[in-house]
Parts: sequence; structure tokens; C-alpha cells
Amino acid sequence: MSIVEKKLYEHRMDEQVNLFLLIKSSEEKTTRNGKPYLAFTFQDTSGEMSANYWDASEEDVEIFRSGAVVKVNGKREEYKGSPQLKINAIRVATEGEPANPELYVERAPIKKEKMIEQFNKAIFDITNANMNRIVRHIMNKYQKDFFQSPAAKTNHHAFLGGLAYHTISMLGIARSIVEQYDFLDQSLLFSGLILHDVGKVVELSGPTATEYTLEGKLIGHIVIVHEEISKACQQLKIDESNEDVVLLKHMVLSHHGQLEYGSPVRPQVPEAEALHYIDQIDARMNMLQSAINKTEKGAFSERLWAMENRSFYRSNLSDKL
Repeated sequence: MSIVEKKLYEHRMDEQVNLFLLIKSSEEKTTRNGKPYLAFTFQDTSGEMSANYWDASEEDVEIFRSGAVVKVNGKREEYKGSPQLKINAIRVATEGEPANPELYVERAPIKKEKMIEQFNKAIFDITNANMNRIVRHIMNKYQKDFFQSPAAKTNHHAFLGGLAYHTISMLGIARSIVEQYDFLDQSLLFSGLILHDVGKVVELSGPTATEYTLEGKLIGHIVIVHEEISKACQQLKIDESNEDVVLLKHMVLSHHGQLEYGSPVRPQVPEAEALHYIDQIDARMNMLQSAINKTEKGAFSERLWAMENRSFYRSNLSDKL
């Protein structure tokens, strides 16, 4: 009978770890004393965890790159409220061992076919003709990558299919909001919501060892989508000066809410304001769910840098997680 290997986050604090992991990121750094070391982020399907590999040689830097699968022997510890691996030994996976990086990538909890079904329903509910045509055009262009891409490099929905799952979750919230506040235009909200992060298929390299692409660093997903809307209008022979097109562009450009967060304009129509907060709610709930899932009942989670470096308490009230 085969023994099922424990996942990274199934190990308790101070427990010995001896398992295969994916190097999600590897960054060469230097200590205060001038000694080189590697700052790792390891990953398997249970989540990701940081680790430092001290006194790294030039050969180590070349071998232990992002995207490599390695066998790690060490211990789970904690540093400044966050889980961390102490590395005793590390080596690259060899032939005959589970060396496929895809084995260690977290996946969306909903199957692709189910997500496509929900997207099609949402697009059908976009009754504005110009918006419907633009959304269909862009989604057809990027559909394959859209259902594979993560929604971010780190923090929220940073897994295979995360971008589509994030958007599906947001559509669920949006349906409740347009039912509650019937003055909102459903076509505008749904169209802006579906397109708001599509540029991340270009901005990010993919679900395995995710990095920002050159376009992602120099242009960013907001501008990328804005340009895609213009391209779609040209190919579909839609006048870009039409109010519905201008409104759709505004939805994309303003969805980060603040200028300092990367939006060139702040929300100035109700649907854009709604989109910004729907985005915030779903991103934060995903981060919280991930952190709470890794926390024992009656204890506090690791500190979440993206949520003002707060820790969150997992109560004994619910058995849902």
C-alpha cells in the first residue's frame, strides 16, 4: 500500500519536512555581512511558503531557479508571524521522480467547463449590443489563456485558473448588487467586470513560477485592456466615441479605485464604483479564506501584508472551512 505524502501546509509548526516542492520564485540576495543567499518561495497544491538558503554558491544560483522542482529536507518554522521553511538540505528532482511543475500548482476549485458555462450566461445577459460584441470579441481572442492564467503573482487567486475563478466570483456578487440596486446598468457592470483583468493574460507569464512579463512591467493590465477595447472597436467597426464604449473604457481604467493604486482615473459612474468594491471584496475574501484554511481553530493566521499586515483569528464557530 502506497503512503500519501503530506502537503506543505499539512505539516505543523516545528515538524520535520521532507518532500518535493516547486520553486515558485528564487531571488539572489546578500546578507548584511555581504554573504550571498537565495530567498525562495516554495509551492505545492496546499499553498506557498518562503525559505532562505544561506551561503549560496554561484552554482546554487544557476541550479535553483524559478520553475524547478526540488526535494527539500528541513523544518517548518515561523518568522515575524509568517510560516517559513528552515532548509537543512535541498536538491533538484531527478529522472523518475515527480519533476513536473504542474503537479505542484494550485488550481481553481471549479472546473473549467463549469466556469465557461457561467461566463456564457453572463455574456448573454449583456443586452447592450456594442458592449456584447466587444466582450465576445476580446474573450474569444484570449479564452484559452484566460482560463489558465492566475489573477496575480501573489496574494489573491494566484493559481491556475485563478483569473477566471476571480471573475466568476465577482459576477456572483454583481448579480446580487444589481438586484438590490436596480438603478445600476447590468450590461455596463457585467461588461466592465468581465474585461477588467483580461490584460493579466499578457501581464503575467502563467500559473507556474509566475512572473511579470515585459509588457506587464512597462504597460500593465489596465492599459492593455484599454488598448484591446480600441482594437475590438476598429475590427468590429464600432465608433469609439459612442457613450457606451467610453463608459466601458472608464470601467476598466478606474477599477483600482485610486490613482496611487494604478488607475489613471477614479470611478465616476455608479457601476465603476460598484466594480471597484466588488473586486476588493472578492480579492480580500480569497486571501482570508486561504489564510484561515492554513490556521488551526482558536489561533491567529499569519500576517497578511496585502491586508495592512493584519493577522486574523479562526474561530471555533464554523465547520465550513
